Amino acid sequence: MKNLDNKWKYKRFAKELIFLVACLIIAAWSLFPFYWAVVSSLRASSDLFSTDLIPSSITIENYKYIFNDESFGASFWNSVVVATLTALATLIICLLAAYPLARCRFVGRKRVLMIALCVTTLPHVAVLSGLFEMIRFFDIYNEKSALILAYMIITVPFTLWVMTNFMNGIPKEIEEAAIMDGATRYVILTKIFLPVLKPAVVTTGLLAFIAAWNEFLFALTFTLTNQARTVPVSIALFSGASQHELPYGLIMAASVVVTLPLVVLVVIFQRRIISGLTAGSLKG
Repeated sequence: MKNLDNKWKYKRFAKELIFLVACLIIAAWSLFPFYWAVVSSLRASSDLFSTDLIPSSITIENYKYIFNDESFGASFWNSVVVATLTALATLIICLLAAYPLARCRFVGRKRVLMIALCVTTLPHVAVLSGLFEMIRFFDIYNEKSALILAYMIITVPFTLWVMTNFMNGIPKEIEEAAIMDGATRYVILTKIFLPVLKPAVVTTGLLAFIAAWNEFLFALTFTLTNQARTVPVSIALFSGASQHELPYGLIMAASVVVTLPLVVLVVIFQRRIISGLTAGSLKG
């Protein structure tokens, strides 16, 4: 009996060890690109092609350059404004739209949700020409509002789908009790549904922010100057001292600076994000 217990313990220990090693390998594989970007941003131009995991000499000249670059600062601020407004507008629209989709039964309700789900699968280039004509019609080319409008085509369908599924999981008895107490639809949505939907709001809002922050194709097509240009395009337009020089260090330094806000947001809201991603799967 003791031999069987010992054998079971050894098997369990071996499985846990294999699982731990697999997690470490996956973590190292996922984090290494970011580590390499940090290391590369701290190298001097002469060490551009060095493959040392730890640089022999460290310099912060690349960071000094990008922080003193007015165009990069303007692009960074544009990204903050555009991504924040996109996330806020997406959440407001989807909260107002998800409530009737989840609680009201009307003709075409399922088709609306299916269309929203299908739109999320479209490649950005498929809607590029139509968006360009729309932006030209409204005369907002090279404006932040053009990017917000374009990004909402990406963020609204997914957020609407997630919000509707979460609202479907809220018991109807809660809403009926509120109606019996004289609560209006606005009060039900803001005072009852919204606190329950906090994990979904944080998760979808952050995903919308990240999508707008990282988007490149629309930002490149619909902007022309630093007035509305965002950081992905600004980084792509970095140039070296000559036309044959690749400013690899500057690109890596700018990439690190742009990535850090996203890392901070994920760390701050990680519990909300995890509960938001898992709660929907537990709804029966």
